[in-house]
Amino acid sequence: MAKHALNNASLNVVESGTGDETLVLLHGLLFSHRMFDAQVAALQSRFRCVRMDFRGQGDSEVTRSGYDLDTLADDAIALIESLDCGPVNLLGFSMGGMVAQRVALKRPDLLRSLVLMNTSAEPEPISKRPRFALLNLVARFIGLKKVAPKILPILFSERFIEDPAYLEERERWLAMVTANDRIGVSRAVHGVVSRKSILERIHQIQLPTLIIAADQDRATPPARARNMQERIDGSKLVMIEDSGHMTTAEKPDEVNRVLEEFYASLSSGDRQD
Repeated sequence: MAKHALNNASLNVVESGTGDETLVLLHGLLFSHRMFDAQVAALQSRFRCVRMDFRGQGDSEVTRSGYDLDTLADDAIALIESLDCGPVNLLGFSMGGMVAQRVALKRPDLLRSLVLMNTSAEPEPISKRPRFALLNLVARFIGLKKVAPKILPILFSERFIEDPAYLEERERWLAMVTANDRIGVSRAVHGVVSRKSILERIHQIQLPTLIIAADQDRATPPARARNMQERIDGSKLVMIEDSGHMTTAEKPDEVNRVLEEFYASLSSGDRQD
């Protein structure tokens, strides 16, 4: 791990792998680069894998401002430019996917391909905003441990929450959430919840694009993924069955298989359906 001065913030960046191509992975809200441990383990023989903690989360600086998605996209652009390695493959999960779309719109010249996992191009529904605002207040002034039980149904499927066989994994993933700085998370949540729609712009994305969704995702329902797939020319949509929002937690092997097939298709020159 190393701290990089990027776009007026000190951001934690983790690199592994020695492949000829570079894969940049952008994590979801409430988590950190660690959410991609299983994917990096599977892909690092093929790629130089670069993971960044967003400002206010993981081990990155808790800045006073800069949590809107456009600024986070500028953070990611600064990271990619600093790598000085030509176009990269960009993968974003949830909030990271929202940022990745904005990177693709701002600087398509920096990208070779795009993977959008469990994410959306649309604004947060107005009906959900009061609940998120309340949870955010609790997290900020009382602590993330008080909020964690309330967010379980948003993040995970009922099976993953209730089956004792997943207890250890649930605890591991919740530990990632509670390890975050509560002020940083509060600012990050506000940035995500207050985002504007880019649905009317994503038709401009001309990159090979894979969209991954989950059939039981309550945070970013599958309809959001279909809306993106309909607008991004040539993109491919893959639905992960029997999983909630956190597909990297619930179905890591299936996610890895889908990613490996997508990147293999790029090498062979296949166009996505």
